[in-house]
Amino acid sequence: MSDVTDQGAVEGGGRRARGEGRGAAARRASRTGGGPGPSLPYIQRKIREYEVLDEEGLQLIERNADTVLEEIGIEFRDDAEALDLWKAAGADVRGQRVHFPKGLCRELLKTAPSDFTWHARNPERSAHVGGKATIFAPVYGPPFVRDLDGNRRYATIEDFRNFVKLAYMAPSMHSSGGTVCEPVDIPVNKRHLDMVYSHIKYSDKPFMGSVTAPERAEDTIAMAKIVFGDDFVEKNTVTLNLINANSPMVFDETMVGALKVYARHNQACVLSPFILSGAMSPVTVAGTLTQILAEVLAGASFTQLIRKGAPVLFGTFAASISMQSGAPTFGTPEPSLVS
Repeated sequence: MSDVTDQGAVEGGGRRARGEGRGAAARRASRTGGGPGPSLPYIQRKIREYEVLDEEGLQLIERNADTVLEEIGIEFRDDAEALDLWKAAGADVRGQRVHFPKGLCRELLKTAPSDFTWHARNPERSAHVGGKATIFAPVYGPPFVRDLDGNRRYATIEDFRNFVKLAYMAPSMHSSGGTVCEPVDIPVNKRHLDMVYSHIKYSDKPFMGSVTAPERAEDTIAMAKIVFGDDFVEKNTVTLNLINANSPMVFDETMVGALKVYARHNQACVLSPFILSGAMSPVTVAGTLTQILAEVLAGASFTQLIRKGAPVLFGTFAASISMQSGAPTFGTPEPSLVS
């Protein structure tokens, strides 16, 4: 009997068998039976973007970012290969600091795709990245969890698995995320293996890879190839990976190393400065945005030196500090304006 017919029978005075469609047992069955059910598709934005600045203001910030790249430069620390690649591309390399001729980074970025598919183990859950698409993923990086009794404690691998399962079950989550919490009960040198394995085992949605060392990025690629196959990984994007600039104006050996691994294998990098304005950038919104743009342009264009066509995203974490106490502040208007 169809749902419509069954509902009509009840409304018309018909009786269901005892327990049919009612009671705690039925509710439990609906929650636990048959897996997570269909996921909600990614959101197609139809509302126009809010323009904080007019075209003249935007061009001013872009020109200032180009000036920062040319006159101040970005340090690519402890990575000789990166410096050689920049020198060959026409940049002015002085020690470990790279100075970029105006327009070089934007020219390199012309080979980056405007959008791409973030493939999942279950093809029905693959996500579209770019254009008007909005996709949702869990939080990234918390070392602590708070349980149902209100206790705040360090996270474990069991917590990590549970969060991955929750993301898998949530219809509005399009990815199971990356470091959904930091499982401190596993040694750092092999923690990433358990984390990536948990994403693969307990979810069939797209996941993020490890970036805490180039070798761990290589492990992520190797595990992805077990799941998707060597050729598929090299031709498609199956992981998305967070590469932080060490603001101000530095990409360190760890982040550059992980970026190179993922870009070489055609995997997506999110170039994201991590900034507390007033400490790691100018206190003003315009100054912070100028620095963010400069850092992202340098890092994102570097992916194209590694492999033309590698997917890359403009990311940012922007917060501020209290200029009275030096304490980080969150939820203030300035970071929203930056975003």
